[in-house]
Amino acid sequence: MLTFADVIEALCNVRPDWAKQVITEAVIDSRQAIPGCLFVALPGQQVDGHDFVGQAFERGAHLALVQRDLSAQFRVLDVRQGVLPDTGSTLEVPFCIWVNDSLAALQKIARFWRRKLSLRVIGVTGSVGKSTTKELAAEVLDQRYRTLKNPGNLNNEIGLPLTLLSLSEGHERAVLEMGFYVPGEIAFLCDLALPQVGVITNVGTVHAERAGSQEEIARGKAELVQALPPAPEGVAILNYDDAWVRNMAALTQAQVFFYGLDPRADLWADHVEGLGLEGIRFRLHYQREVLHLRVPLIGRHSVHAALRATAVGLVEGLTWQEIVNGLRSQHAQLRLVAVRTESGALILDDTYNASPESTLAALNLLGEIEGRRVAVLGDMLELGRYEKQGHEMVGVRAAEVVDELITVGERAHMIAAAARQAGLPAQAISEYEEVQQVIDRLKDRLREADVVLIKGSHGMRMDRIAAALEVRS
Repeated sequence: MLTFADVIEALCNVRPDWAKQVITEAVIDSRQAIPGCLFVALPGQQVDGHDFVGQAFERGAHLALVQRDLSAQFRVLDVRQGVLPDTGSTLEVPFCIWVNDSLAALQKIARFWRRKLSLRVIGVTGSVGKSTTKELAAEVLDQRYRTLKNPGNLNNEIGLPLTLLSLSEGHERAVLEMGFYVPGEIAFLCDLALPQVGVITNVGTVHAERAGSQEEIARGKAELVQALPPAPEGVAILNYDDAWVRNMAALTQAQVFFYGLDPRADLWADHVEGLGLEGIRFRLHYQREVLHLRVPLIGRHSVHAALRATAVGLVEGLTWQEIVNGLRSQHAQLRLVAVRTESGALILDDTYNASPESTLAALNLLGEIEGRRVAVLGDMLELGRYEKQGHEMVGVRAAEVVDELITVGERAHMIAAAARQAGLPAQAISEYEEVQQVIDRLKDRLREADVVLIKGSHGMRMDRIAAALEVRS
């Protein structure tokens, strides 16, 4: 387990004999502080973590990383010069460690701690499907190995170091989702985590507003495979069906393992059948083996997540039985949630976020389910130059699938216009600017036979629609 001594050695290159206390975990929210934890005070535009150090200590935190002088309120160990002051034989908790930059110090400690541990790390990135892949791959690996994964979406320069500090000597594998906004970010996360296996899901248009073109997004994702060690230790698991990802094979020294729906891939699937909310059925091919599988993943597109998790299992030496048991696990956290309204209508709550690729996949799932199909689609943000094309693609597919289309937001008017152009009757399309207007429209109109997909970018707060419509037990 991480100790005071590890923190001080990471920051000062000296390991004091007195600092043997264990750190239970690291947090940046004082409300999540638990006895024995490390609280990292991060300054922010809205909230400054330094204002909550006292609250963290009241909840049992033993240490706080700070970048302001709080010596008037708390005991403080000043290590801004990278030198450990003489504290005698011990230092009574709780106390603050004063550094120049609390985030940089957190990252430095995480980098140090990762290098002390002997385990294999699986990094996962891509435009769509990385969270599901992380969850499912962790379920597969957990059939044999003690496995850690990042909780929720702790996949950035703050969340990933926090996850690394949760590692202990007992962990044998870690599956770490790596988010991407700008070039260089994944390379930095790889320097912290040292992955031996890299999984790339796909290259879409999500975050194009910040990252630039699809070419630039592809280069950013490729930083994962470029950071892998050479074969045989390093393995790049690449989507053969996505040309951007397939071409990354030339950028890595690691062994390349292709997956997809193409028989030229190392691991591939066919006869994919969507069973609605009952999961998917498909045939799996690997070398000379053929397996017929049914797994509880929602939507035909989920076969790619199953292939990625299977590939991770094969690379890490699991048996087919272990892999299948992991794929069939009900514990993997999927972001799409199916709930009922008072009238019995089925709500497909896929409101965490949206890109053209993920929205098309959600519409395909809607098309697999019997009933009167309604899609409530909001703006897809951060698409940059792909904004018009992405919204119009979604509109065309919606026209092929839905009986009623409801859009929310300024950009979503492009979805509605494309759907009309593609043949969806004008009377089947409603356009709104505000979430509350949609709630007012649907609240008393949904019937038992209705199936309603709700999806939009997180900033559109489409989750409020699902929350308002869901029946309360």
